[in-house]
Amino acid sequence: MAVGLDDCSSESDVIVAPSALDFVSQDDMLTPLGRLDKYAASENVFNRQMVARSLLDTLREVCDDERECVAVLERISRLADDSEPTVRAELMEQVPHIALFCQENRPAIPYAFSKYLLPIVVRYLADQNNQVRKTSQAALLALLEQELIERSDVETKVCPVLVELTAPDSNDDVKTEAVAIMCKMAPMVGKDITERLILPRFCEMCCDCRMFHVRKVCAANFGDICSVVGQQATEEMLLPRFFQLCSDNVWGVRKACAECFMAVSCATCQEIRRTKLSALFINLISDPSRWVRQAAFQSLGPFISTFANPSSSGQYFKEENKSSEDTSVEDKNSSERTRSADAPEDIEARPTGGDSSVHLEEALADGAETPRQPLGELSAPAESSSPHRSSPEPPPDAAGSEEEQEACACRLASQPEAGTGAQDSAPLDQEQYNSFHFWRTPLPEIDLDVELEQGSGSEPSPQGLDVEPEVPAPGPASITMATRKELEEMIENLEPHIDDPDVKAQVDVLAAALRASSLDTGDEAGEAARRPPQDELPSCRLDHDASGPLISEETLDSALHSMHNGSDTGPGSGFSPEEERRAKVQDVVPQALLDQYLSMTDPSRAQTVDTEIAKHCAYSLPGVALTLGRQNWHCLRETYETLASDMQWKVRRTLAFSIHELAVILGDQLTAADLVPIFNGFLKDLDEVRIGVLKHLHDFLKLLHIDKRREYLYQLQEFLVTDNSRNWRFRAELAEQLILLLELYSPRDVYDYLRPIALNLCADKVSSVRWISYKLVSEMVRKLHRAAPPTFGADLIQELVESFGRCPRWSGRQAFVFVCQTVIEDDCLPMDQFAVQLMPHLLTLANDRVPNVRVLLAKTLRQTLLEKEHFLASASCHQEAVEQAIMALQMDRDSDVKYFASTHPASTRISEDALSTASSTY
Repeated sequence: MAVGLDDCSSESDVIVAPSALDFVSQDDMLTPLGRLDKYAASENVFNRQMVARSLLDTLREVCDDERECVAVLERISRLADDSEPTVRAELMEQVPHIALFCQENRPAIPYAFSKYLLPIVVRYLADQNNQVRKTSQAALLALLEQELIERSDVETKVCPVLVELTAPDSNDDVKTEAVAIMCKMAPMVGKDITERLILPRFCEMCCDCRMFHVRKVCAANFGDICSVVGQQATEEMLLPRFFQLCSDNVWGVRKACAECFMAVSCATCQEIRRTKLSALFINLISDPSRWVRQAAFQSLGPFISTFANPSSSGQYFKEENKSSEDTSVEDKNSSERTRSADAPEDIEARPTGGDSSVHLEEALADGAETPRQPLGELSAPAESSSPHRSSPEPPPDAAGSEEEQEACACRLASQPEAGTGAQDSAPLDQEQYNSFHFWRTPLPEIDLDVELEQGSGSEPSPQGLDVEPEVPAPGPASITMATRKELEEMIENLEPHIDDPDVKAQVDVLAAALRASSLDTGDEAGEAARRPPQDELPSCRLDHDASGPLISEETLDSALHSMHNGSDTGPGSGFSPEEERRAKVQDVVPQALLDQYLSMTDPSRAQTVDTEIAKHCAYSLPGVALTLGRQNWHCLRETYETLASDMQWKVRRTLAFSIHELAVILGDQLTAADLVPIFNGFLKDLDEVRIGVLKHLHDFLKLLHIDKRREYLYQLQEFLVTDNSRNWRFRAELAEQLILLLELYSPRDVYDYLRPIALNLCADKVSSVRWISYKLVSEMVRKLHRAAPPTFGADLIQELVESFGRCPRWSGRQAFVFVCQTVIEDDCLPMDQFAVQLMPHLLTLANDRVPNVRVLLAKTLRQTLLEKEHFLASASCHQEAVEQAIMALQMDRDSDVKYFASTHPASTRISEDALSTASSTY
């Protein structure tokens, strides 16, 4: 008989329905395996999902018993056959965690993963349900990344299944996903397995004629495969497929090729990169699809950076299994052998002893645009002395024979520091040894232009002692002249070594002189034709008695000047536009690539390609500049100026964030001439642009000359003013930079210009700004007190006392305590001087009327000051004064002041509490 609630006359008659806790208690009576079997056999899908989700907990409960662990794993195998996809997906999400647990407990569960779990993962890769396949693919990659799969299992159980899934008769979706998994796992399994088991099928998939989705996946991951298998396999097997993909009839495939072009280029040698990949990339840039052109232009700068030449950029390609030193030695030895084999017979080698003949490079070194003055640790590597082999057949678009790098891999590494090898034995003082002065007889003074004369003190090239072709410099202006034929022969003899930047500079100057000589007389060609041919040039010495048309001192000087200012164009330059264009041609990268890169600033590109194309150009410009080297900066100068004046602030912001890196690449002279004006413009730009300059202000200013650097002291105050006063991070960054700038300026400059800014920031409304400013002021105290005489330090402390220690506002007095605490913690001032100059004013705040000030004072005295050995070891009057102040604070009417003055809580450090107290004043 059913009893209703209305029939119950008393509380004791109420029938209570069973609760869920009763069922839980019943489950608690079961063993872990019993519970697993109960819910795994349930018809309720949610119960089976719960079993899959709790497998790891079940394993932890039975991990001490090996048989029960094996039983759990066997039940996992049965659960993997569940017909419900959500259960299988839930199980697969737990597999990586279970595998990690099994690895940690391998002695108790031998071969558990390989026998029970891996077959499930591999089987699910071909599951009919998309969600299950996705979770199994993610699990497989996670297992490979954590190295939970044995190498033998990868070869025998994983790769064969993936190869089978990519068979021609496989399901389209499964095939596409399998190709993607193969590409993603290649970097994890290494070169050997990839080359033997994955690469053949990958090459077949690149030519899949039926599904463009497969080809698109292959194209998107092409660079990863190339970087894994290395140069030889890339050039022999992958490049033909890459060429096919780049000309695919589906624009998505071509776009994917453009996006991975840099990675593919890194895996090839310099010759293939220049002769084949460059032309292929030009086709992508001119592709009919706008999306392909957009991706190609975004990859153009990175692709150009793969042409980096050690002798001009200080970068070289490094093989994975070779150290920097081994690669450098191999390159040097190889290029020395090539140089000795290819040296022209009509040019004598440099003698090891004294000789009166003069190398052309030495005589004209003053006219080179490239600054050789070192910038210290942060300067870009000078033009490297590492010679390079010249390729046997130069490409048609190169000015001369090009280098062929021996070690070509996908990573660029910095070249070992200069000063090794033969240079170590040279005296440090450049006046003691300079190849320009050592190998020649004195030359009469030549009236060169002032800018050229400033470069005459440059350091000798590290190649000064190497055996290399010698070309003497022009002698006195009244005697030494050169004919066009001699110049042409010199250029022809030097061209096999043009990949050496010093030889290239000689060729550039000779070419300019040759062009200038053609402007002197109209009948020069006829006279040169009547001149008898010379079989050889004796030591390349210019004949004093040479007949025929001559090049005067003024002509050669004008040629040097035009090479130095190669970027200056105008009606008075004396050259036609075509000659000016040729004067800017470089041979580091194919000229067609550079021309396309320079065209990225063309407004029409924004309309036909990408509205963000100028930003991509600005982003990759430092890499392109590093590749070309500072001697070719004239090719990029106009483009950089155009980008710096772009209407889009995002473009200018990109340049502002990288201008300090470009300054390192260009050196101090080019930085002062070309970057400083742009830097000054950025200082007055929007806050979004100024922050890029501000974040690297120290990095840029330290590259400037001391006099130029001091000019910016007057402009630092302007950083306190922002477009939005709530932009407190701008002021915080300013404080961070001022801490770094302290080392660049004299104590007087710090006191006169940086001190007012620091004190202003200490009174900022935002606690985070004030916190950094206290560090700034304490570092100023350190610097000024170490100066001789330390009068500026005493004046600064006195100003701190007057402005903050006796401030009518309690926040100012609290800031004074913060500064004192920072000075103590960072040891910015010797404790005996602190006790005399700052501590008396600090202790007067023990009677401050505001509890916040007294709380912070108690923390500072108890947790910071008394920890110093000066106050622990000596029983001086200063220590007695501190103890009296602490006793007064211990009897304070405020409980917090009492607490911090009486105890020393280990969990409450001064920095944490001080910061929280500072936040209360926001």
